[in-house]
Amino acid sequence: MTKKITSPDNPHFRALVKLQHSSRERRKAGRSLLDGVHLVGAFLQHGGAPREIVVSESGSSEPEIASLLARSAMEPLVLADGLFRELSSVTTPTGIIAVVETPRAPALPADPGPCVMLEDLQDPGNLGSILRSTAAAGVQEVYLSRACVHAWSPRVLRAGMGAHFALRIYESVDLEALVRAYSGKVLAAARDGAVPLYASDLRGRVALLFGNEGAGLSRTLAGLAHERVRIPMPGPAESLNVAAAAAVCLFERVRQVAHAPGVDDEKG
Repeated sequence: MTKKITSPDNPHFRALVKLQHSSRERRKAGRSLLDGVHLVGAFLQHGGAPREIVVSESGSSEPEIASLLARSAMEPLVLADGLFRELSSVTTPTGIIAVVETPRAPALPADPGPCVMLEDLQDPGNLGSILRSTAAAGVQEVYLSRACVHAWSPRVLRAGMGAHFALRIYESVDLEALVRAYSGKVLAAARDGAVPLYASDLRGRVALLFGNEGAGLSRTLAGLAHERVRIPMPGPAESLNVAAAAAVCLFERVRQVAHAPGVDDEKG
């Protein structure tokens, strides 16, 4: 039988609220909440199996939500609309949330392929946007330094729009060690880079390295890169947002690969 909760004092509801609003609790439980039709759909599309699906009372009869419930073959937990609004992390809830085991990437690969490396990003929206651009550009590996914002936080998930499930995301990585061992070419995006982006070869096994929103890349990491590239900006802007810069670099790579069909994009 479908379980329904109408009381804000219900222990299960309170546990869900705690999970939604506490990063410490999510890490402790090893679970994440996917809030919204798009995220839940993307998770199911990639073969994910939720631990629990929560729907609002009014949303349970919506065609999109009914379709997702049919795909999951799972009996949902129904919340009174007011409780669902309290649980949801978005201003206008769509009416469905999936509780999932936070995906864990396997051990670091012995020989990483084309990838994005991120040092100390703090803004969830930036990280989510970069993950979305990375997936769209066909790059599958992303490495985050120890001080980066948690990739599976609600705001990063919302900004990523389902990209998480098309990527292998490695968190708390020693980027210095990774860069030193990388068998391909590491390109550091820097405002004062010596090489214009469009003059650099981005094909093959290439790592694109981006730094913190305010401080940029650390001197050590920037010094380990094989090239420091800059995005030409003929206008008066001093710099680009890191998510915008990452998108420009990723899709310049897409352009170069498309115009060089004889290049093995995985090995260079």
